[in-house]
Amino acid sequence: MSTIAASSSSTKVRVPAARLLPVLTALGFAILGASPAKADLRLCNQTGSKVGISLGYRDPQGWVTEGWWDLAPKACETLLKGALAARFYYVFAVDYSRGGEWSGRSLMCTRDSEFTIRGIEDCLARGYDRNGFFEVDTGEQKSWTIQLTDPNRADAPAKP
Repeated sequence: MSTIAASSSSTKVRVPAARLLPVLTALGFAILGASPAKADLRLCNQTGSKVGISLGYRDPQGWVTEGWWDLAPKACETLLKGALAARFYYVFAVDYSRGGEWSGRSLMCTRDSEFTIRGIEDCLARGYDRNGFFEVDTGEQKSWTIQLTDPNRADAPAKP
């Protein structure tokens, strides 16, 4: 029979391993179960610039665009909390430090100040700006992190 030795300042206590294993196993499961795995949509700004992020997605009521999240260089932000409900999300980002943007072909509504806009039709007629968002395919994962990289870096992925 194997034993595990535990010692305190001057006394030694011998505990049979067979008795200690169930306690350690239960403790391990308690620690693992204490905090559920996070399922969020996150965006990480891997650039050296401060950037502004706007997000488009479809929820049960239809299309929504939201903005702006301001991200410092090398920072991450949770854009949506909880398990993802859609496969596709859309991002439009602006480089505040050097100018420029990350954009795509999916036209959605934005505005200059903080916003939540329902619908993607008639942006200009409704008093909003219209910008092209790039598509992010999460593959129906419940959690996803988007990496925003500097388009001038040699190892940066191609712009969507």
